[in-house]
Amino acid sequence: MIIWLNGAFGAGKTETANELHRRIPKSFVYDPEILGQTTRWVFPNEIKKADFQDYEVWREGNYSFLKYLNREYDGVLIVPMTIVSPQYFDELIGKLRNDGITVNHFVLSASKDTIAHRLLNRGEEINSWASQQIDRCLQGLTNERFQPQINTEQLSISEVVEKIAEIVGIKLLPATHK
Repeated sequence: MIIWLNGAFGAGKTETANELHRRIPKSFVYDPEILGQTTRWVFPNEIKKADFQDYEVWREGNYSFLKYLNREYDGVLIVPMTIVSPQYFDELIGKLRNDGITVNHFVLSASKDTIAHRLLNRGEEINSWASQQIDRCLQGLTNERFQPQINTEQLSISEVVEKIAEIVGIKLLPATHK
């Protein structure tokens, strides 16, 4: 099973993924950004793109890695990654689902002001790349593909994790478990 955490930068994906990992025995956090960073290092400047998600090879590579991991790893895969393009959603999540892989997709949402505040609190500059993406992400995530949405505005990370676990039917370790 895959739990995909989507949402704007600053919505809480990474913290939620880490808490899910801590509370789900036999789980693994898979970070698609690692392959994204690799594309930046291995491609010549002449063909570099501003967003690594725009590389077909990034989408194909992550699809292949996740399909392989799902087959070989007997645990829950947790994927914190913003995807706002319906086409890219279909090429990753849709394709995995078409292969019979259970992908539980969640959008963690919050208001523009809350997201901007969270980004500042994590050390992002006011005009950082992540901050510049807020409107694009919030608009893109209104597409019907991007469901269900969990409003994180008034929820703690633990409450978000418990809501996700309830929806997917996973038993969590206690919140105080170390």
